[in-house]
Amino acid sequence: MNATQEKLKVQLEQAIVAAFGADFAGVDPILVSASNPKFGDYQANVALSLSKKLGLQPRAIAGAIVEKLDVSEICEPPEIAGPGFINLKLKTVYLEAQLNEIQADPRLGVAAAKIPKREIVDFSSPNIAKEMHVGHLRSTIIGDSIARILEFQGHDVLRLNHVGDWGTQFGMLIAYLREVYPDALTTANALDIGDLVSFYRKAKQRFDTDAAFQETARQEVVRLQAGTEDTLHAWKLLCEQSRQEFQIIYDLLNIEIIERGESFYNPLLSGVVDDLEKSGLLVENQGAKCVFLEGFTNREGEPLPLIVQKSDGGYNYATTDLASLRYRIQKDQAKRIVYVTDAGQGNHFAQFFQVSRKAGWIPDDVELVHVPFGLVLGEDGKKFKTRSGDTVRLRDLLDEAVSRAHADLKTRLQEEERQETEEFINEVARVVGISAVKYADLSQNRTSNYIFSYDKMLDFKGNTAPYMLYAYARIQGISRKGDINFKELGSNAVLLQHETELALAKYLLQLDEVISNVEQDLLPNRLCEYLYELSKKFNQFYDRNQGVQVLEAEEPQRTSRLILCDLTARTLKLGLSLLGIQVLERM
Repeated sequence: MNATQEKLKVQLEQAIVAAFGADFAGVDPILVSASNPKFGDYQANVALSLSKKLGLQPRAIAGAIVEKLDVSEICEPPEIAGPGFINLKLKTVYLEAQLNEIQADPRLGVAAAKIPKREIVDFSSPNIAKEMHVGHLRSTIIGDSIARILEFQGHDVLRLNHVGDWGTQFGMLIAYLREVYPDALTTANALDIGDLVSFYRKAKQRFDTDAAFQETARQEVVRLQAGTEDTLHAWKLLCEQSRQEFQIIYDLLNIEIIERGESFYNPLLSGVVDDLEKSGLLVENQGAKCVFLEGFTNREGEPLPLIVQKSDGGYNYATTDLASLRYRIQKDQAKRIVYVTDAGQGNHFAQFFQVSRKAGWIPDDVELVHVPFGLVLGEDGKKFKTRSGDTVRLRDLLDEAVSRAHADLKTRLQEEERQETEEFINEVARVVGISAVKYADLSQNRTSNYIFSYDKMLDFKGNTAPYMLYAYARIQGISRKGDINFKELGSNAVLLQHETELALAKYLLQLDEVISNVEQDLLPNRLCEYLYELSKKFNQFYDRNQGVQVLEAEEPQRTSRLILCDLTARTLKLGLSLLGIQVLERM
């Protein structure tokens, strides 16, 4: 709810009490944005909900409320429509004042959180000795966008990369490399990431088919857990090699994240089991230590256990997650923990959240949130794969997007007979390509699967990054053409006369509501929708047929319209930055 809506809500609540008495204090006026501009800007539907309680017709109730309603500073006289809707239309002078106010505000009227919190966003989470693939794309950029929005709102955000850097796979890989390439375990960067992945696959094949090798691998795990020097050194080399490759991806995507892998929590795992045992939740089942869960059953309909210690004494993924959760609450002092993973892990999170609550580890003021997302699909509607059927490497996907953006820009420059430096072309191609991939993903409701299409995401028409970037660059072009410094336009100069000016002005004032909603529901696509609609409204405003003149207009309209251009550009730049997208002054 934006500031204007909040003010109107308070006035309506006071009018309801004035009309019907103190018993009606706190009644929700059901104030919503009007679905159609002809009904005004907001509509209060409370009269219909009170009809039964008061024993009166809704129109009579609406009339009594309007009689006591004082919104003269904000709205035109309220109108009652249909069965009892109260329609409210914002005054032009009020809109002008609001725009003049946000023009001087670097936050564009978006209020920071009244009570900042310590929030943790757990995202990306690749596995050591494996390459980041298209499946990591969604977690990485959705998590980054959520973190950016929470940071902008003033929260103390800890961005954590829960890397898979511990467990049986390392025993397996180290045992295999001791046989076939021992230098890789003693010399930094002896292998590139592709070779490491190849060796990992071969080690896995041996582990699955060779009992003797399986036992050797297990012994390496024991040596690793015991901190044996050569095994620990080998493990550190493998981790560092993978980190270097991950960092290339994070640099390309402009992602900041702190690694705190599974190994970090390894010393805490036995304490998790001990505490669950003391709380009486732990049950031994077929040699394993488990917690039985409510609402989860196996195929036979029997209660499903969450295993926290295997029959051989080893721990698993759930044990690590329980340990990390406790650490994040007790040591990091988090008040909200956000986990950004694929929807397929929904049951896992529901299960270990339930165990944590049963154990009494979750204080009442701590919120746990699983932010699920769907699959990335190919244009055939199936899981996105290479032609050979392999998972698409994230590095290849990003490089391809930049390459296509580069080719497209070269073609446009030839068509326009425009000369640009190679440095300019490379930079624009990089920004457009990476932004296109990010925006195509973030503009989808994250809970849905989406089809990955380079052609659609790089299109300059529709809800795409190039469309947004062009709208921003177009406004900077107005500045250059008119030799205008937007920062020197002065204040209190907005005058709204044309219908496209009013439509753009009203939309600019909705930014705080949109960001507040995303802060709560963690759906970045709502910010994308807002920016797309804003770009469309700006293009209608600037359109020579249905819009207005800007540089050619007489004063005071010229300055007013330039301020609207500047506010639009600043809003686009801020909104895109919260999605992790860089703008371009020229395209």
